[in-house]
Amino acid sequence: MKTTYTPGVVFHPKSSRGLQRGINQLVDAVRPTLGPRPRLVALTRVASTGAPELLDNAGVIARRIIQLPDRDADMGAMFVRHMLWNQHEREGDGTATTAVLFQSLFNQGLHYLASDGNAMVLRRYLEEGLKVILDELACQAVPVEGPQALARVAAAVCGDPPMARLLGEIFDIIGEYGRIEIRTGRGRDLEREYVEGIYWKGGAISRAMTADKPHNRAELQDPRILVSDLELTQPEDVLPVLIAARQAGVRSLLLIARQFADPVLATILVNNKPGEFDILAVKTPGLTIAEIMGILEDMSFLTGARIFSKQGGERLDGIRAEDLGHARRAWADREFFGIVGAQGNPRALRQHIARLKEAHRVVGDLAERKNLRDRIGKLTGGAATLWIGGNTESEVNVRKELAEHTIEAVRGALLAGVVPGGGTALLDCQPALRARLKAATESEERAAYRILIRALEEPARTIVGNAGFDVDEVLAQIRLAGRGHGFDVEAEQVVVMAASGVLDGASALKAAVKLAVLSAGIALTTGVLVHHKKPVEATNP
Repeated sequence: MKTTYTPGVVFHPKSSRGLQRGINQLVDAVRPTLGPRPRLVALTRVASTGAPELLDNAGVIARRIIQLPDRDADMGAMFVRHMLWNQHEREGDGTATTAVLFQSLFNQGLHYLASDGNAMVLRRYLEEGLKVILDELACQAVPVEGPQALARVAAAVCGDPPMARLLGEIFDIIGEYGRIEIRTGRGRDLEREYVEGIYWKGGAISRAMTADKPHNRAELQDPRILVSDLELTQPEDVLPVLIAARQAGVRSLLLIARQFADPVLATILVNNKPGEFDILAVKTPGLTIAEIMGILEDMSFLTGARIFSKQGGERLDGIRAEDLGHARRAWADREFFGIVGAQGNPRALRQHIARLKEAHRVVGDLAERKNLRDRIGKLTGGAATLWIGGNTESEVNVRKELAEHTIEAVRGALLAGVVPGGGTALLDCQPALRARLKAATESEERAAYRILIRALEEPARTIVGNAGFDVDEVLAQIRLAGRGHGFDVEAEQVVVMAASGVLDGASALKAAVKLAVLSAGIALTTGVLVHHKKPVEATNP
């Protein structure tokens, strides 16, 4: 029987109660996953056969929940779902922390508003308190260094010791902006491989250039490099660069262009004289104009080459040998090409990298941040491949996804530092809020600080409870021990968390707190729900 939906408008307080039902249902579904001893959440698979999925990742669990039958509750659940997936995608960690913080803030705030509190004023003071918390977390953050410390940060996210150890070693070598490529492994285990120099996707344009070479990979020693996105369609388009190179005594040449038509390719192959004048031709990487121009700019600073751009209406007529870039070595196979020992101006390159880092720091768009980070990683020369193995294809896919988000979390920790883990850093923010509470005069201001102080306990309470310990007893021990102390679930005792290596990435934790507080403010000031006649079917983000 087909269900008929009717349009409607739901007003406060019914709207708030509906949102609350959905919020609590979804957060309660992911709450068991928080901590180093999480409980699993079982989800029925879309297919009618097969065992249920057993998950302990709050972001993935939230993503799997598509719709609740109660339409008011569904709005609350989908609000939380979007919030958690946003945290999962941006930071790779902190989704369960975001969830329990948000739930505590919303439920406490709703309780206060039921006694005629002003929602908009409460929201404003919650955001004032957020600034205090973020400042306190920034003061607690310390740099993370060494493979062991990085491995502990990774282990807190992935719960996979072999993966954590490898990622700790990789990041210690390639740094915070280093490039890590994840590929399906060749066996059951995890492996890593370090790549010398800088490489891009886009192999040799002709098999003839790599045929009879070891591993189908051609190499150039001391090459000069044409950096362009030109479309070379006729032999006369490429002849000027070949002539300029030969006249300058160049013995190897790497040609980078957007297109090599068949006549041009034939001209290149005719002029290719192995051992005398070696030529490699590869396609300009990138899909969009912005991406292509960014790559060309990076190549120019790396190699000292002049950019020949189609957008600038440039041609190769009149090209000089000085317009070509220079590197110690270049290579190309059927999928990638790379440059080793680029010979550009080091000072200009450092300035270029500094500009990219500043842009990465301030940009808000997720895709643009990733693009900038990848560019910085290439320019700083750090690259590694992590091969993910497993017993089954599904196990490999799960581990690959886990690795991707662990990498994001460790990268964030390298960029912004680490704070004591297990909810300890949030507990240590309470004194600053209590000082604000003591000085507050307005009722909404006092309520906001009380709500925040209580909410900051929720991650620690949840971690301890999920591990099977008495929450109130453990929290009392932590308060008695003082600042910096928390409950190490694995050691089953109160310890100095930083000294014991129990750490959280400061970036992920700050993002979790910020998202939870701002989202709670929005939810608390939502007073009307509008239902359409036929709701649009929910889809995965």
